[in-house]
Amino acid sequence: MSLIDDYLKTVEPSKRKQLQRIRVLAKEIVPSAEEAVSYNMPTLKYEGKSFLGFDAHADHIGIYPYSGKVISELSGELRIYSVSKGAIRVPLDRPITKRLLKLVIACRLKAIRAEQPSRPTNARRGP
Repeated sequence: MSLIDDYLKTVEPSKRKQLQRIRVLAKEIVPSAEEAVSYNMPTLKYEGKSFLGFDAHADHIGIYPYSGKVISELSGELRIYSVSKGAIRVPLDRPITKRLLKLVIACRLKAIRAEQPSRPTNARRGP
């Protein structure tokens, strides 16, 4: 059992099903994703950096890409949802599509990769 499994046990069944769906889709998109609980919610990490948090609320599922840039870059795609600087609010009766979740994840992973220091590909040695 993982920390996310333990967390999901505490969520009401209908919302748990939606959170589990997001988890499964995200792990299909990023099979190497590490699971954690961060800010008291299920979180997936890529190379040690959080790329997707998801949590149940009274009337929506919150999706958190851990970057306000993702939400601003995808504002056109996300126009059907209520958003804040760091959250996407998905109504309980309209689950996020796999295509849109994939866009959110791809945008966040692109930012994570851009933050990583570049490695020289053909470093010369010596004088």
